[in-house]
Amino acid sequence: MAAPMRGMAGSSNTGNTTSFQKKTHSKLVSIPGTRPSVQNGQLLVSSGVSSLDYVIGGGLAVGTLLLVEEDRFDSYSRMLLKYFLAEGVVCGHELFLASARDHPDEIMQELPSPIVDDVAGIKMSEGQSQPSDPENPDTMKIAWRYQNQPRVQTALVSSMRFGHYYDVSKTMEPELQQAAKCHRFYQLQETPVTKGSSPLPSPYQALLKSIQTVIRKEGFDGSTPQSKVRNVLRLGLHSLGSVLWGDDVCCNDNPAHCHALSTFLYALRGLLRSSLSVAIVTVPSHLIQNRAVMGRIIRLSDTAIALESFRGSEKETNPLYKDYHGLLHVHQLPRLNCLSCEVPDTKDLAFKLKRKQFTIERLHLPPDLSETVSRVSKTELAAGCGSTATGNKHLDF
Repeated sequence: MAAPMRGMAGSSNTGNTTSFQKKTHSKLVSIPGTRPSVQNGQLLVSSGVSSLDYVIGGGLAVGTLLLVEEDRFDSYSRMLLKYFLAEGVVCGHELFLASARDHPDEIMQELPSPIVDDVAGIKMSEGQSQPSDPENPDTMKIAWRYQNQPRVQTALVSSMRFGHYYDVSKTMEPELQQAAKCHRFYQLQETPVTKGSSPLPSPYQALLKSIQTVIRKEGFDGSTPQSKVRNVLRLGLHSLGSVLWGDDVCCNDNPAHCHALSTFLYALRGLLRSSLSVAIVTVPSHLIQNRAVMGRIIRLSDTAIALESFRGSEKETNPLYKDYHGLLHVHQLPRLNCLSCEVPDTKDLAFKLKRKQFTIERLHLPPDLSETVSRVSKTELAAGCGSTATGNKHLDF
């Protein structure tokens, strides 16, 4: 009986075989300019605007599509596109820029210049409260009991810095732009593609084919190994749905190509899901008269936001909105590896263009400081407490 015991002990020590293994986390892909999401572990890239990353859940997930509904003058939506491309240049990502109105080279020349100095501390302190000065006569404009209360934090900042900051008053240096690898697609210079049995118009079909070729040729789908290190492809598609793309969705209520843009987005999401790519698409939603078509476009996107500019509207002269240049509406957030999406803490968002930066903040209206505030009479106050309409001050139980 002793020998088998020694044999069993020896085999357990020397062989060291067991069916139990220590559970370890899967190794994440290490790509410059990316980080894993805290909520779902998805790989994220920055949109170039730190406040926008905060709103949509920490950044843009790789393999997803961000839809931006353009403002009426396409000034701020174009700026978001340039921020997105500038972040890709700084992080060393490959770019794919498609446009039908302006040449992609003109958009690349307008990219904002990155700020080298660390301005995270400045941005963190923008929304913090400051102690009130008792000698300042402006501090007693509101009631004394609210004087020492902290101000509402309007800045949208995260505890962890992600992405870079840019100066919109300066353009990026040409040497930095030339170092980035950018694939350009200008619709007016592309040869028409035979339509065949495809339901897509010729420009959409050529664009989708060009994107598919870049993804496969550069190895973003894993079919061919990438040359040096693994990288991310950033796609910027400007003003899809306009007439210049051969689409009549912006022309009438019953367009002939009512499913063209939605079909293109469906095929584009299939390419993004199977590759290390992320896309931002701008659409002139204010020109699309059929709201059902616009609803399908939003549902086919992972993240959908809309920019409402005050330029040319009554809100531009409204003193309540004097500190802002427009409103930001979040229509849809991505649901990745989970049943629910990241819900923002507030839906009242506004954006403004400072001298050097484009920021998104919480919409905080100032208090009413007018001297003609209506007062509630004693009779109305008693009636509001449950008395009858006759003005009886006694409560009836």
